[in-house]
Amino acid sequence: MGMDIKQIQDLIKFVSKSGVNEVSIEEQDFKITIKTNQEPTYVTASVPAIAPIAAAPVAQAAAPAPVATPAAPAANADANLITVKSPMIGTFYRSAGPGKPSFVNIGDDINTGNVLCIIEAMKLFNEIESEVSGKIVKILVEDAQPVEYDQPLFLVEPK
Repeated sequence: MGMDIKQIQDLIKFVSKSGVNEVSIEEQDFKITIKTNQEPTYVTASVPAIAPIAAAPVAQAAAPAPVATPAAPAANADANLITVKSPMIGTFYRSAGPGKPSFVNIGDDINTGNVLCIIEAMKLFNEIESEVSGKIVKILVEDAQPVEYDQPLFLVEPK
């Protein structure tokens, strides 16, 4: 059957306002693809929960990627550290783009509200902000690595 011109115009307006980059509709005898040249949409999200390091071995054991579990003496030494966890599933990025400086490095002092990383989920780039002030002790995820919800990302020594 297909779409009439009015329906196509309405669809184009909807796509341009919605922020999506591409929509395809295919029926038996009709196919339409609408693409926009819009930049990706950026969303800022805060890390919802920060737990003490004592909870990290449990989360690491549940993670699909193999992660080394710290030895008992190391866990006792790191008991005062705070674990910053991923608030969503996506791809972890340490910087805003290729060739750009990392948001944080080991040894950096951070404050509440500082951007720690970006997690890309469904073409949306979500800036993950710190909910704690302190010093980055360890970065637990490699750049461009997929992350799971609640996966530990950083260890922070609180101020």
